[in-house]
Amino acid sequence: MHQQGFTTIDLMVLILYLLLVLAVAMHFAKGDKKGKDYFKGDGTIPWWVTSFSIFAALFSPISFLSLAGNSFKGTWLMWFAAVGNLLAIPVAIKFFLPVYSKLRIDTAYHYLELRFGSKGLRVLGASTFIFYQLGRMAIVMYLPCMVLSKLMNLNASILPLLMGGAAILYSYFGGLKSVLWADFMQGAVLLFGVVFAFVFLVFHLDGGMGSIFHELIANHKFLAADEPILNLHILKDSVLLMLVGAGMNTLGSYVSSQDIVQRFTTTTDTRKLNKMMVTNGLLCVGVGTIFYFIGTGLYVFYHVDGNPLPPAAEMDQIFASWIAFELPIGIAGLLLAAIFGAAQSALSAGLNSVSSSWTLDVQACLSKKQLSDEKATKIGQRVSLMVGVFAVLFAMVLTHGEIESAYQWFSSFMGLVLGVLMGVFFLGVFTKRGNVCGAVCGFAASAAVMIYVVYGLEPGTVSIWANALIALAAALGVGYPASLIYSKLTGRGKTAPVNTTIYNIEK
Repeated sequence: MHQQGFTTIDLMVLILYLLLVLAVAMHFAKGDKKGKDYFKGDGTIPWWVTSFSIFAALFSPISFLSLAGNSFKGTWLMWFAAVGNLLAIPVAIKFFLPVYSKLRIDTAYHYLELRFGSKGLRVLGASTFIFYQLGRMAIVMYLPCMVLSKLMNLNASILPLLMGGAAILYSYFGGLKSVLWADFMQGAVLLFGVVFAFVFLVFHLDGGMGSIFHELIANHKFLAADEPILNLHILKDSVLLMLVGAGMNTLGSYVSSQDIVQRFTTTTDTRKLNKMMVTNGLLCVGVGTIFYFIGTGLYVFYHVDGNPLPPAAEMDQIFASWIAFELPIGIAGLLLAAIFGAAQSALSAGLNSVSSSWTLDVQACLSKKQLSDEKATKIGQRVSLMVGVFAVLFAMVLTHGEIESAYQWFSSFMGLVLGVLMGVFFLGVFTKRGNVCGAVCGFAASAAVMIYVVYGLEPGTVSIWANALIALAAALGVGYPASLIYSKLTGRGKTAPVNTTIYNIEK
């Protein structure tokens, strides 16, 4: 054990790891990638690589740091948010992936054009996603930079440059293929690192696993007495709302967020898509559970066994601080590198998905001429570079502010934007009579309702985990009747194009 915090050896391990990831990603950047190959891969990427990539893209450093912090400071209530994957994945597999696979969509918002016959709606969906992703990329860099800067005694503003530089490079040159292989490597290191940290921690607790279970059961660290399974105020926190609300949050990523849907476009084989999703789900729930065990273990280590708290012991910093001060020199560097890696995965996924969405959804739709593969690739590369620079600068600005629990703040933001988008996708996939008028009305109503809920109500009035559910209800509650009225008045939009809903997929 070492008590020196982040050492020079740890720093060398971190730098070597980042250089290795860059080398691997640049190796897969070789070859002439143009057009669809740049945005969708070249058809040679194994399903298990893509599965790890989905896991790495979803499991940002916000999860890495905040999940352990939540169970250290409080209970396991938010663990049920991770378990919400068990609701999201079967729905995505059963209803959405068969439609996406059959249509051979280029992007998530390509579906909106095919279903509703509207390029404008495709541009609207893509623009909303791009706005969301710009904020997301900055936030997923901000949190680890704030934590690591204190451990490494570095200016927090410098770290986004280190973190973002490599991701910008391989996203720019290699397109999706480089991003997926880099994500695979980072996801594997994250998995190994978290399992190692958990085993190491358990061996250094006076009572081992028994002491963790004692805290969970006897001392209510699993659920507190005032944390109900079902709250009669259904929009307040409860286990059921966590499961369903967070499940719908995650489903929003799977069905309407280009950074995840883009990974589905790497193959049209539904068996591979299903294996991809199930493996990703097992990783997300399994690793999420280990993080919660680690958080409770840290509570035992510091508050029951009486070990001295590290200098940076705030909620989102406790796990990284324990890594720096308790793990062997070198291993600590590798674990902190995994935090960097999680940020890079989220950033590179964002860069590549924004560049593909801007190029294929916005630019191609607004351009009078058809874009050649060479032109599309050049536009995608330029967008990737500009967005990367913007995200790094935005993260540097954020480092001068404070967000108490980044995980909750981010989940609120995600439920706001993706919930609105998801409502339009639900209208498309689950209704025969949904049409472009209903989609636009549903989108507008859902956006208005969500802006009021998130920014107009007193904080705590509505749980952030209800955001996606409220957005979905508003989109469908306005969108479907508006579709019926439009059809009645104009005689148009009564039937959906073939293969665009669950009712008319050709076998």
